[in-house]
Amino acid sequence: MTLMTGEQYLESIRKLDLNVYMLGKKIENVVDNPILRPSLNSVKATYELAHKSEYEDLMTAKSILTGEKVNRFTHLHANTEDLVKKVKMQRLLGQKTASCFQRCVGMDAFNSVFSTTYEVDQNNETHYHENFKDFLKYVQEKDLTVDGAMTDPKGDRSLPPSKQKDEDLFLRVVERRKDGVIVRGAKVHQTGITNSHEVLVMPTIAMKPDDKDYAISFAVPTDSEGITIIVGRQSCDTRKIENNADIDVGNKEYGGMEALVVFEDVFVPNDRIFLNGETEFAGMMVERFAGYHRQSYGGCKVGVGDVLIGSSALITEYNGITKASHIKDKLIEMSHLNETLYACGIACSAEGHKTKSGNYQIDLLLANVCKQNVTRFPYEIARLAEDIAGGLMVTMPSQKDYENPVTGKFMEKYFKGANGVSAKKRMKVFRLIENLTLGTAAVGYRTESMHGAGSPQAQRIMIGRQSNIEQKKELAKAIARIED
Repeated sequence: MTLMTGEQYLESIRKLDLNVYMLGKKIENVVDNPILRPSLNSVKATYELAHKSEYEDLMTAKSILTGEKVNRFTHLHANTEDLVKKVKMQRLLGQKTASCFQRCVGMDAFNSVFSTTYEVDQNNETHYHENFKDFLKYVQEKDLTVDGAMTDPKGDRSLPPSKQKDEDLFLRVVERRKDGVIVRGAKVHQTGITNSHEVLVMPTIAMKPDDKDYAISFAVPTDSEGITIIVGRQSCDTRKIENNADIDVGNKEYGGMEALVVFEDVFVPNDRIFLNGETEFAGMMVERFAGYHRQSYGGCKVGVGDVLIGSSALITEYNGITKASHIKDKLIEMSHLNETLYACGIACSAEGHKTKSGNYQIDLLLANVCKQNVTRFPYEIARLAEDIAGGLMVTMPSQKDYENPVTGKFMEKYFKGANGVSAKKRMKVFRLIENLTLGTAAVGYRTESMHGAGSPQAQRIMIGRQSNIEQKKELAKAIARIED
């Protein structure tokens, strides 16, 4: 098996013929584009850390398909220890990049599609599971990055897919051929799609028999004919293309990206199809993927939270307020909230169980509790960071002003901090906090904490289903000595 290096990964993306548009223009080279490159660097880190001996245990695993060493992002969880290591790996990468590193969705899709296809085949005598195993072996052998694509535009959300006025608002099969199918539609919020070799598509909701054409799961290369990628805007994204704005960017090296991905009559060969009309299993695939991905947030968001807490502590030092009791208490509260998120991620992993297919699934109730907390706690952590930082975080003049001989001397004089801390040092920390709470990284931290892996209401619905109220009522009856 091949574990690609970071440089090999960059070259592999450079070879793709992607059809990408951003800010109204076609992007010919995503690798060297200054807006997209930080997101590519974040994925690159997942390859680089896998080659470091101190991180090998977290970043790599033994494949249950081949017995070979693979990057954990291409791995099927073989036990609860794997589930726990996944969360620890995600926290590590959050700490290293302070951003979204984009391979989690594909990893979570692998594990949900693997177990679902097994049960579809058991019930319907299909061969989707073998198709998927062959695809995943290929991914592991080449050490590929795969974009997991679940969310459809949805249109009128009061209507099922087959009742939409525009039939393409949920991705669908428009033609079935002997050698495969033709699909049309779109997927939104596609994390890291410009940095991925393949895209793994899944249904977005549970479906009924009338929705047969929409119950489709498959994988194709991201540069397949008919795929168009339209990159989404992020706050402060054009700072990355300004001259002398390295400090203003905040997190210069790393970032994330999202996109609308359009499928215009894309051909999918039979051996790349993992579900094709079996509507009764669409909900299972969605629920399992959502569970895995909600577990993920107990790792990645915590790692980014570590950086935000560290930035907040650093600015208190630069501002000369480390001894203030209310500052100490705010930092403690930030750590308390962050570690609570981590505890939920570890708990749902430790309580995981083996599926019929052989891989391990998290505890769905605890995974949804984990993500429900993520919709709240990062917002409070960010609020406290902004509180601690102060107003200069959002009124600090630009790096160009700092480097201007006329205005720079005034900035250095009036913006210096405690004990002679330079204005430049304070500026760097302010911009990092701004980036994490309001800028491009906020897409992968604060805002995405709300809507990633499903909205808060989606988790509450699952918590209601999984919390077993009837069993709890029986416990109360037993204690109260009530007989029916």
